[in-house]
Amino acid sequence: MKRLLKYLSNNKAQSVIAPLFKFIEAIFELLVPIIMADIIDIGVAAGDKRYIIIRGLVLVLFGVLGLACALTAQYFAAKASFGFGTALRSDLYRHFTSLSYAEVDRVGASTLINRLISDINLAQSAVNMFLRLFMRAPFIVVGSVIMALTINVKLTLIFLVATPLLALAIFFIMNKSLPKYKKIQMDLDSVTLSVRENLSGARVIRAFSAQDREKEKFFSETESLEKSQLSVGRISALLNPLTLVIVYAAIIVIIWCGGISVNTGSLTQGNLIALVSYMTQILLALVAFANLIVVVTKGTASAARVADMLEVMPSVSDSGNKPVKENITAPAIAFRDVSFSYASSDERALLNIDFELKSGETLGIIGGTGSGKSTLINLIPRFYDVTAGEILINGVNVNQYPFSQLREKIAVVSQRTQLFSGTIRDNIKWGKKDATDDEIWEALRISQAEEFVSSKPDKLDERVAQGGKNLSGGQRQRLTIARAVVRKPQILILDDSASALDMATDAKLRKAISSLPYDCAVIIVSQRAATIKNADRIMVLDDGVCVGQGTHDELLKSCEIYEEICRSQLYGSEKEGK
Repeated sequence: MKRLLKYLSNNKAQSVIAPLFKFIEAIFELLVPIIMADIIDIGVAAGDKRYIIIRGLVLVLFGVLGLACALTAQYFAAKASFGFGTALRSDLYRHFTSLSYAEVDRVGASTLINRLISDINLAQSAVNMFLRLFMRAPFIVVGSVIMALTINVKLTLIFLVATPLLALAIFFIMNKSLPKYKKIQMDLDSVTLSVRENLSGARVIRAFSAQDREKEKFFSETESLEKSQLSVGRISALLNPLTLVIVYAAIIVIIWCGGISVNTGSLTQGNLIALVSYMTQILLALVAFANLIVVVTKGTASAARVADMLEVMPSVSDSGNKPVKENITAPAIAFRDVSFSYASSDERALLNIDFELKSGETLGIIGGTGSGKSTLINLIPRFYDVTAGEILINGVNVNQYPFSQLREKIAVVSQRTQLFSGTIRDNIKWGKKDATDDEIWEALRISQAEEFVSSKPDKLDERVAQGGKNLSGGQRQRLTIARAVVRKPQILILDDSASALDMATDAKLRKAISSLPYDCAVIIVSQRAATIKNADRIMVLDDGVCVGQGTHDELLKSCEIYEEICRSQLYGSEKEGK
């Protein structure tokens, strides 16, 4: 929690005012038993109704003032805690967006979501409770002991014995429960991941009739979470019985010994009631403090998880990079002996890749599943950093570019289509935020989406559901291609982005891409030989290694793997020159 206290810096005043008013409320509360003692010893004993009424009005005044102080403290504590949560959540979200694919792959999306929402909410609640009670509860305990000393020193010894016992009980509960709260949050990560996977993969689960298996998996994870919560619940449940036994035992002793003192005349009835009231105040204060400990324990565990996440540094960064001057005569893309391996694996996903691609040229990349096609193109916009070698864009190493300058030049259409809730126009403008309607329609024409968008009742204002669920797979792919094309990028990367299109539409799309009205280096990744056969150059990948480069005709003669792909897909017609 200490690592996150800086997020209270914008709410310093509120962080001081809240405990201050709780402190003032505690003063009023400590004065109440003394006034009650006076009412009993003076007003009731003498039958003085006027004295009783006046003192009663003072109690009412103290109650009103205490309530006003409590409400003020609640308001400022809430304001400070919400300010803390907002600042922390914003910072953590910005930090998430700065992480590279490597860190996101390692941490997992469900964990990121859980820490952004659940963990920060718990830390925020801990701050709220802490500001309200951290000063009030100890002051009530210490103040009650001091006030008891002013009434009767001998009976106050009971307070001095009971209070440490109460503190020891609370410390025991806190010490046992803290590690278990951390495990609860880890189990919650697993449940969140399971729910996220089941929701996103609902169609696949139903298609394979795997509902029962997924239910069993979910119930197993929730059962683990339940056991963790019950375990910490059993420990926390000991808190109230332990504290109540100690306090009520102390009250019994006070009444017993106090009753003897009343009989001997060394203690008045009002003072005895005041001592019991102070013991009760200590009980209430420590119970509140125990609840504070529970909330702060949860919040501390969650805060540690959030702080740990803030300390995860991105492995890919443009820190210190300034806009670079490019060599427009250099190749648009050049790979120089590039190798790459994922952080979670010692095996090379790519090995010694070399090629150049000039502006206006098209490179087709083909290979089997897992051959490294998507990995290769993810290196160009620096979603990952190369393990060895270098990648040059217009003669400049990609590591020297600021992200904004590098990625402004590149448009990537990934295998998995991702559309956002809004209109078709909103989604296309992700590629170019100031795109005109004419530019959008031109991009839709190139991507072969113009026809189906024109048939929609609202045209460009047609609503798109979250993830594009109200569109077919082919329609989503064409819209994502239009989103990339509208940017008019210098480098256009299509990563198997026409897999849901029929052969005729795919052919029209390739023809439109090849005749773009501006210079653009195009990389087409596909498992279809027909999609890349007319590219200026084709690269064949096999298990991360380039096993052939050249034109379609050259590779048919020189690359056995490419020949096998074409034979399996084109039934040998290409081999025979048909």
